[in-house]
Amino acid sequence: MRTLLALVAAAFSCLVPVLPAHATGLPSGLSSDLSYDFEDGTTQGWGPRGDGVSVTVTPDAARTGSGGLAVTGRTATWHGAAITAPFARGVGYTVTAYARLAAGQPASTIAMTVQRTPTGGETTYERVAAATVTDGGWVRLSGSYLFTAESTGVQLYVESSDATSQYHLDDIVVTPLGDPTREPITSDFEDGTAQDWSPRAAAVLETGTTAHTGAHALTVTGRSASWDGPALNVLGRMGKGDKYALSVWVRLGPDTAAGKLGLSIERHTGGTPSYERVVAPKDVPAGQWVQLSGAYTLAYDVDFLSVYIESDTGTFPFHLDDFTLTYVEPEPIQTGLPSLKDEVPFTMGSAFTRPDTLGVHGQLLAKHFNGVTPGNELKWDATEPREGEFTFTDGDYLVDWATEHGMTIRGHTLAWHSQTPDWVFENATKDVLLQRLERHVRTLVTRYKGRIAVWDVVNEVVDENQPDGLRRSKWYEIAGLDFIRTAFRTAHEADPAAKLFINDYNTELPRKREALYKLVKQLKDEGVPIDGVGHQLHLNIEHPPAADVEATIERFAGLGLDQQVTELDVSIYTDFVSTYDTIPPELLLQQGYRYKELFDVFRRQAARLGSVTVWGESDDVSWLRSWPITRLNAPLLFDDDLQAKPAYWGVVDPSKLDPLVRKLEAPAGVIKVDGKRDPEWDLLPDAPLARVGDVSAGFQARTATTGSPAHAATTSSLARPGTTSGLYVLAEVTDRTVNKDDRVTFTVDGRSRTLTRTSPGVRPTATGYRVEALLAGGTDVQLTVRDRTAETTWTGRITPAPAVKHTTAPHRPTPPVLDGAVDRTWTGAPEVRTATRIQGTTGATARVRALWSGPTLYVLAQVTDPTLSEQSANPWEQDSVEIFVDPGNGKTKGYTDDDGQYRVSFTGRITVGGTFDAAGVKDHIRAAAAPVPGGYVVEAAIDLPTITLGEGTLLGFDVQVNDATGAARTSAVTWNDATSRSYLDTSHWGVLRLTR
Repeated sequence: MRTLLALVAAAFSCLVPVLPAHATGLPSGLSSDLSYDFEDGTTQGWGPRGDGVSVTVTPDAARTGSGGLAVTGRTATWHGAAITAPFARGVGYTVTAYARLAAGQPASTIAMTVQRTPTGGETTYERVAAATVTDGGWVRLSGSYLFTAESTGVQLYVESSDATSQYHLDDIVVTPLGDPTREPITSDFEDGTAQDWSPRAAAVLETGTTAHTGAHALTVTGRSASWDGPALNVLGRMGKGDKYALSVWVRLGPDTAAGKLGLSIERHTGGTPSYERVVAPKDVPAGQWVQLSGAYTLAYDVDFLSVYIESDTGTFPFHLDDFTLTYVEPEPIQTGLPSLKDEVPFTMGSAFTRPDTLGVHGQLLAKHFNGVTPGNELKWDATEPREGEFTFTDGDYLVDWATEHGMTIRGHTLAWHSQTPDWVFENATKDVLLQRLERHVRTLVTRYKGRIAVWDVVNEVVDENQPDGLRRSKWYEIAGLDFIRTAFRTAHEADPAAKLFINDYNTELPRKREALYKLVKQLKDEGVPIDGVGHQLHLNIEHPPAADVEATIERFAGLGLDQQVTELDVSIYTDFVSTYDTIPPELLLQQGYRYKELFDVFRRQAARLGSVTVWGESDDVSWLRSWPITRLNAPLLFDDDLQAKPAYWGVVDPSKLDPLVRKLEAPAGVIKVDGKRDPEWDLLPDAPLARVGDVSAGFQARTATTGSPAHAATTSSLARPGTTSGLYVLAEVTDRTVNKDDRVTFTVDGRSRTLTRTSPGVRPTATGYRVEALLAGGTDVQLTVRDRTAETTWTGRITPAPAVKHTTAPHRPTPPVLDGAVDRTWTGAPEVRTATRIQGTTGATARVRALWSGPTLYVLAQVTDPTLSEQSANPWEQDSVEIFVDPGNGKTKGYTDDDGQYRVSFTGRITVGGTFDAAGVKDHIRAAAAPVPGGYVVEAAIDLPTITLGEGTLLGFDVQVNDATGAARTSAVTWNDATSRSYLDTSHWGVLRLTR
């Protein structure tokens, strides 16, 4: 308990009246309940409020024991029973009482209210609790109360909405909370009441027996809107700058098949409401209890504060149980750590919001960062929600805080296709839209002139899937490129000293990189005042390689512009679906090495890089906790408790990281060891070795057997007599400077072999040299590449795997007709069969052929399946064929933007999966299906506009056949991928080679 509470406790007896002898405990202790049970036959200090009111003790009014309080003679709604309130200023209380109407009285609302007169102010009346009460049974009233202003005449009284209603009271309990902002709140509904929860609008709250634990829970029906439902008043129970953990269990009501529920906060400051998500609405499967849990930091002075449960859409009924709100004791920040900003040769920035400036978060921000970016507070919806009505409360606060702490401020963002109010585009001609844009930009940049050093003027305007590389936003559809030109020109006029940036994501990917480069060069050539390019870099622990990030920085260097990393984070997930309850430590270590590789790039490119900004200072505030789905993620440098992670040490001092053991599959294969890159190696991408100095490398392995023809001729000195297997290895070394010290060392299970540029199996390449070797088999492998001044390594565990299946697709000048009939065009195309079982032991299979014509891949699947069904609402549980295509054969553990999962049912119904919402590929497929005796035929045409098809092109490729029985999928079979993760992960697909 805080020292302040001791002072309040010492003064308590001076602020409250002497209590009757019956009261349990002493108020000065701030820890004992004060109860009024009326068992001594007296009113225990309660008296009438209002002329003619009678307050007496009678057995007829008893809920428990032999006495209760009867209130009669009322002639006004505010008449009732009252007591000089046993409340101390600055101390929180819960107050409970039980009420019942006298026999024959009509139902009314009974309320407990506090009257007080603040010093120098007017008398106020504050509701503590209320409920609808009848003469049929006792109803619990319960609420919380706290006042902070010096006040006189503090009185607790009970009133009724019916001016003449007679009622009974019993078992009144006042419980001091000590510091109310530190006391937990729980709701288990086991007493059969709503326990202070109330409807936000028309919702009906009743206790029921569909419970998560115990015997009771709260049932919510009669909702009038998605936001209507149960709410709990928590005013006074959260402290400004404090962090709280919130949790509640929810379940859908009867006859509700699906729905999403979330947890939110409503707060008012000066009467103005704001709404904040604690847990974004998440799927609640029918018949299951789902936990909504999250954290919230109160960052504002408030005069209303409520937690509530809402749905994303609809008004379906639901249940809730086992709610908790708990103060989270902050972990002190580690003051002895090196400050990030002192360890890098550029501005070290962080995205931040108002809560991040308070308490330990503010301390961490000030210690480690010298640049900040308001995450949302300067966007259009926050600054001009209605035309001409500007609001800068949060923006000003953040800019003032950063200025006081000597930080560089990045303004984010002036024009974006998202978070722009609808009114901006309503009835907008090009001239009108540009006028609105100019006024908005001029207003913001002028307001912060000389204080905000850098602006993201336009954000995410590139779409590499469009022929001209430009996003078809409403901005572009109405104004074309002129909205970009206008935004930059206006910002420059408003503050000529501010640096103006174009900002985008995925700039590390080659197609996006080139589309943005082309746009920036065009605008620069036109004289548009662009000062720099921002690279967001929302990455994951596997993809893309750090070398791709460096290639992007080097590509834009020729434009003579500043470059900045604007929104860096590194997700521990490689796909959009997986989730962990607890993050494995090895992933955090891998993330640490990933940050090391990235910051090695940033340091090498420091002359071209003005700043690096991470998108949040610590994991607990990361946007990746709720996007693309709600899940535990840890993408930043400090953990939920603001403690340094391996990611921090990857930036500051990688020598403090534990050794990293990577993993690599070695499929079966046969290699001719001669330094020429066998086609077998091209089936998979090389695993990268991070660049150190001017040296980097790629690595692959294949499992060999002693019976293979190549093995007998090329076995190295490491292959001992009697070995039954070996390991082919490849190192593609980038090292343009030839030196006698250049060498590659392979170590397998402790046995080493070193090869130089002149060794057998080594050949020069345009960027360095290539090494092939056959070694004795083993699992623990280290590859070390050295030159005179640098060394880079890969250390890991090799796992044997089946050979990567590959086939060919011949070219046809005239494509087949998509009608589900096998025409002559397919003659001569090699056929493969789906025989890799991922569900069931028997079921439908397919014979599959592929060919290509122009920019399009054609696939034919002849399916054997005598019983066909589309009964399930889920397309993957219907009889169907899924075709997986990766145009770059990247073999990544997630989907990139042009990878596709194309599903065609036996009736020709098409569904598409792939990268998150599959927007980039959904229009690429045309297909037809036709029944045949014993099955069906699918013909599909898949356009591949992101690459140029030609002889030798390799595509990641697989086919899956889903077999349904009734409304369930009972079997599934693929061509190559045995992982059951083809819909998430391209790394185990087969390979299709295009031929002429």
